[in-house]
Amino acid sequence: MSKDNPRLLAVKTLNKISNGSYSNLQLNQVIEHSDLDSRDISLLTNIVYGVIQHRLTLEYYLNSFLKNPKKVNSWVKELLYTSIYQMYYLNKIPERAIFNESIKIAKKLGHDGIRRMVTGTLHQIQRNGLPSFNEIKDPMRKLSIEYSVSPWIIEELNQQVGNQKTISILESINKPSKQSVRFNSKLIDKSVLSNELQSEGYGVKNSSLAKSGLILTDKSASYSDLFKTGKMTIQDESAMLPVESMDIKPHYQILDACSAPGGKTTQIAEKLDSNQGGHVFALDLHEKRLKQVEKNAKRLGVSDVLSTEACDARKIDSLYKDEQFDQILIDAPCSGIGLIRRKPEIRYEKQLSDVNHLSNIQLDILNSVAPKLKSGGKLVYSTCTILNQENIDVIDKFLSLNSDFELVTTKTLLDLKNNDKYLKIYPDDYESDGFFVYNLIKK
Repeated sequence: MSKDNPRLLAVKTLNKISNGSYSNLQLNQVIEHSDLDSRDISLLTNIVYGVIQHRLTLEYYLNSFLKNPKKVNSWVKELLYTSIYQMYYLNKIPERAIFNESIKIAKKLGHDGIRRMVTGTLHQIQRNGLPSFNEIKDPMRKLSIEYSVSPWIIEELNQQVGNQKTISILESINKPSKQSVRFNSKLIDKSVLSNELQSEGYGVKNSSLAKSGLILTDKSASYSDLFKTGKMTIQDESAMLPVESMDIKPHYQILDACSAPGGKTTQIAEKLDSNQGGHVFALDLHEKRLKQVEKNAKRLGVSDVLSTEACDARKIDSLYKDEQFDQILIDAPCSGIGLIRRKPEIRYEKQLSDVNHLSNIQLDILNSVAPKLKSGGKLVYSTCTILNQENIDVIDKFLSLNSDFELVTTKTLLDLKNNDKYLKIYPDDYESDGFFVYNLIKK
């Protein structure tokens, strides 16, 4: 068996992730150091993210076939998870191929006893089928296992949006994520980009959520020369909305208080003109992460209107004078619960205590940054979480402490219908990331 076999690499990658490695970094590293073609990269990526996404479900399935799960090596469990995932979630792979490959991996990574154990378990699953969720008596645990989401997230969503909406969100987050890109208005027209992508073999359609967005299918956007030359960048549709709500003029001085990795920063920069004095000041806590902002700005051709500064947004008094900026964006650090379709490990790693801690940081950032906005200027607050504690609760507290600010209706370029002044996008609304966006005006 080749060391670059995608199923073998998936098992090794999942084992490292289960021991604390970040999924995206670990997967990217494996792909960079292997000799995989695009088809094998697709299979590897599908298996890794699919197993993470359905981990609680797969654990429940597998444990019913193991006498003592705690004594089974972690990599063996990962191997069996990948086997079950391929058998029951990927329809196009023959069962015979899954069995053969899994047994070869067991033999390569272990000894003959493990090979026999893996072979016997797979045949047992084949004969008996998987256990039903109806055997789980506790309703909350049943939902948690069925949709592979930590119980506390389900409980919070139930309280905040009701059971029906919660189920809809849970069903949505286990569907494949769409691939969306933002066209670079500095370098290309959207319709021209769409035509060029189609000529490269991509399926292309307009986003129904963000005017700046296109949805691509058939292959990775990062393979395209249009990406490499900065005519487009990869960004979720929902993540484009905070900047689309800003109404930026070419001469504006804008602060992006929490900028890395720079998707929204460069989106702002596209609208600015250095000859008219336009500039975006990008802050982030970590110098290393700002390197990525600068790299993205260079690729997209907007470095002339963008500068970076490593700084905690809660401590910016020494950097800028009061009422310096025409507009401010605070894309606040958050729990990321709205991203769990694309970053599935979030559903297991985050705790309610994290949410409460982050809400305090978010309020501190708002209070620190607010004085730097000009009178009549707009402050945009956004998060990629869908929990009230980090959204409307934070804004309500901020407004109670800052009577010179008021909440105004958030309007996007596509004028999305919304019953509230703020914009709330749940993962099931548009099959995108979950996002909340608030527009505040300084009176």
